[in-house]
Amino acid sequence: MKLEKALNIMMWVLVAVSAILVISLMANISDNKDDSAMGAWLNTNLTWAYILLIATIVLVVVFGLLQTISDKAATKSALMALGCAAVIFIISYSFASREIPQFYGVEKFVADGSLTTTVSKWIDTTLIATYILFALTLVVTIYWSVIRVFKK
Repeated sequence: MKLEKALNIMMWVLVAVSAILVISLMANISDNKDDSAMGAWLNTNLTWAYILLIATIVLVVVFGLLQTISDKAATKSALMALGCAAVIFIISYSFASREIPQFYGVEKFVADGSLTTTVSKWIDTTLIATYILFALTLVVTIYWSVIRVFKK
């Protein structure tokens, strides 16, 4: 219960700091683009928003990992999902081609260096992975529909 109370107090402190920063920003808004006070308040509010965003992402990832690690069944299913994703990736990468596709205007992309054989290989890999996942989804959907009909 003490942890819940501490987290509640911390939340209200963050809300209060955020409210003070927003009110200060609103009080210092001006039409003058050269106003250094307004620029400072904008930078302060953006920095605060970035801090809150990064802290939130870190907390979500850490608590998600802790929850997954503490539950053996969740850990097993997460590792199986990662293993399946790795297998699909390896299959996709092995079938992918390094050949640069031929289409209208490809010379421009090759000339500026944005389309290389490596980029082509990765594009092919993601396309093949998408096709594999689509086929698996289709097979599983049809399988469960047929099984449901025969169970009734």
